[in-house]
Amino acid sequence: MQKLFRHTVGLPIALALFAWALALSSPAQAGGTLTLKGSPQAPIQILDHHVEVVIQNGFARTEVTQTFFNPNPTTQEATYRVPVPKDASLSEMTMYLGELTLEGEVVGKAEARQAFEEEKDNGAGVAEKNEGQVFDFHVSPIPAQGELRFRYLYYQPIEIDTGVGRFQYPLEDGGTDEVAKSFWTQETKVHRSFSFHAVIESAWPIQDVRMPGLASVATVKELGDGRWDILLEAPGGVDLTTDLIVYYRLADNLPGRVEMLAYKPDPNAPGTFMMIVTPGMDLQPLSRGVDYVFILDISGSMEGKFGTLADGVAQAIERLDPMDRFRIIAFSTSAQEITKGYRNATPKEVERAVKQVHAIQVGGSTNLYKGIGLGLKKVDADRATNVVLITDAVANEGIVNPKAFDKLMRSHDVRLFGFLLGNSANWPLMRTITEATGGYYASISNADDVIGQIMLAKSKVTHACLHDASLSISGVRTFDSDLGAIGKVYRGQQLVSFGRYSEGGKATVKLEARLTGEDKVYSTEFDFPQFTEQYPELERLWALDRIDSIKLDMDRGRSSEKEGGTAIRDLGIAYQIVTDETSMLVLRDEAFAQRGIERKNKERIVNERAAQIVRNTNPVTTSRVDTSQPAFKGNAPRLGGGGGGGGGAFGPWAAGLAVLLAAAGTRRHQPANLRGEEGKG
Repeated sequence: MQKLFRHTVGLPIALALFAWALALSSPAQAGGTLTLKGSPQAPIQILDHHVEVVIQNGFARTEVTQTFFNPNPTTQEATYRVPVPKDASLSEMTMYLGELTLEGEVVGKAEARQAFEEEKDNGAGVAEKNEGQVFDFHVSPIPAQGELRFRYLYYQPIEIDTGVGRFQYPLEDGGTDEVAKSFWTQETKVHRSFSFHAVIESAWPIQDVRMPGLASVATVKELGDGRWDILLEAPGGVDLTTDLIVYYRLADNLPGRVEMLAYKPDPNAPGTFMMIVTPGMDLQPLSRGVDYVFILDISGSMEGKFGTLADGVAQAIERLDPMDRFRIIAFSTSAQEITKGYRNATPKEVERAVKQVHAIQVGGSTNLYKGIGLGLKKVDADRATNVVLITDAVANEGIVNPKAFDKLMRSHDVRLFGFLLGNSANWPLMRTITEATGGYYASISNADDVIGQIMLAKSKVTHACLHDASLSISGVRTFDSDLGAIGKVYRGQQLVSFGRYSEGGKATVKLEARLTGEDKVYSTEFDFPQFTEQYPELERLWALDRIDSIKLDMDRGRSSEKEGGTAIRDLGIAYQIVTDETSMLVLRDEAFAQRGIERKNKERIVNERAAQIVRNTNPVTTSRVDTSQPAFKGNAPRLGGGGGGGGGAFGPWAAGLAVLLAAAGTRRHQPANLRGEEGKG
């Protein structure tokens, strides 16, 4: 079986549109090579940029291969800067020097930098994590007027929200590093060839696949056997300045379920698991009359992103019920209330507010604490209040201590939904803010639309949610996990947990919560495997999850910087992932031996590639473990419908498509040629 979706656009026109679409935002910096300002050397060029993605059973594998060209008459070092997703585990880096293949090992950050400086004339590389989710790759030497090829690879979890999966390949710089802009210029153009190839493998039927803004040039095929193929190709001329987004919608009427992946190659050693719980329950709509407080970041770092923000907020307000009320707060160095109090969402008030939002000018520092503080004033205790915060969370004015934000949010009975606009955003701070209120946060790119994410959030706050939820496993001893108290569980939300376990055997999984004042228990039994080699990548993902937990404790003041930093360094080295405390060092084999550096990553890569070959050459299988004893009676909620069953085939998705995927129709900066293409498949 094979379905092929492609518009009959002439190839030269399609490629021109593709290049235009990728350069829409035109930020000052994006994924590219760095050159010191005023340097007499010509910038290192990117000849080729090729991306291979596999999305499979709850996580994605992204591999990027680039070829650099040095136009100078002397050998040079290249520094390539790129944003990566917040929860990505950078796990491989390889350089190709003539006949030599040099692979990376993760060591302490200072040790890696020193080794690189000492070895770079003989062939070396290093990948370092900067503040936020930005990585700098340094590679040397690039021969005079010659080429050097290198690749890197990372893993990341993929969650399904209300039946829709989203994968983002980040390229656009977040515009948050003003210091770097003053020192560096960035070469973002691909001179020879570009490609983006993604394969989605799903045991659950996929109804549709879309790439917002690029439907006219993306080839999307359903290959059968649970696999879909997406391909973008272009010759030179593409700028790496805009993110690439892939959305895929699962079929309607899929059951609520419990899925689990595991890795335990040694029966006598602990195993690692990733459990995904998709609740199947029809959470009912709440009564009308909800208050919304929109808190908007208008600081200088939002330049290039505020147009997307304004469009999304304006359309979100237009979709409120007349019984709802709203306030709009804008903040930069200081905070101001745009609406001067609550307004009922009547057509007249909505029209007035939309004009005010579009008239806002950006500039100044980011006093996030003052913006949130003003937004929390005038909260009506008799009405449900939901706070929608849209920012890059790069707080650099006023109070910036995460512990103070945690205390502020816990002093008010509201739910805060945070949207991080742009790459390089301060997601640890946003996580601290949202978890203190039982809300949640999501990343948003200029390449997709704010309105889609906000409307997903609205569907959560306008429906009942599970309160005081907790997830537990008994019968099998688990440890170093994020099980336990969850707080609130919203409509369409998946619960993804990582952990270790001692021995295989029969386990009972329980999701306990309160729903409309009544205690609920959803449970199932299944076997944890005593031996499995299927998903070795889980160890890296688990380690990154533990690092995130350590960072959260540090932000809340529950762990010292010294203790947390040591723990992060140890996890990074043990499981070979780049962190704030570790870097990936690439050397010749003999240099690793001379420095006494173990080849831990080389061993991991062998195991991971062997498992991937087995999975890729076999039919896609479900990881569901509660088939014989379902934890939920109903279906999983879907976009535009409930969770208890029923629902049409394409009708509910069409409404969601206009909101979630039709970026071409909602973004003001989209070229007219691409508008209206999204819905044609």
